[in-house]
Amino acid sequence: MDVMGPVDYIVVEFPDGKVPKEVLPRVVDLVDQGTVRILDLAFLRKEADGSVVGLEIGETFDGEMDVRVFDGAASGLMGAEDRAEAAGVIEPGRAAMVVLYENLWAIPFASALRRSGAELVASGRIPVAALLDALDAADADHPVDA
Repeated sequence: MDVMGPVDYIVVEFPDGKVPKEVLPRVVDLVDQGTVRILDLAFLRKEADGSVVGLEIGETFDGEMDVRVFDGAASGLMGAEDRAEAAGVIEPGRAAMVVLYENLWAIPFASALRRSGAELVASGRIPVAALLDALDAADADHPVDA
């Protein structure tokens, strides 16, 4: 446990059911740079009737990249219940990529915290739109003199 980073997940919805060609190479870059380790990667599609089907990576990718690099990204940590929960946020007629990943960049920090007896007691993520709204509001409250 001392050599594990925090583990997060994302669910990314694609309106046309295809992963744009520039997305997966960026995931590969994060892995190659040692920023993250992909623990599980799944693709889902929610049908118009609300049913959900799992997709093979070749069915979802719209590009020239060799997508076999993601074969085997299945640690077993993401189960059927997790995929069902992820499917709950997908709009009917759309596909999504669900990624469970370890933040390798944070291992030294997380290890130091664990060794010192510290505990993470809260965590969260601020959506970009909310952050931009807050920055706009702060600018409106405190205009910069030119």
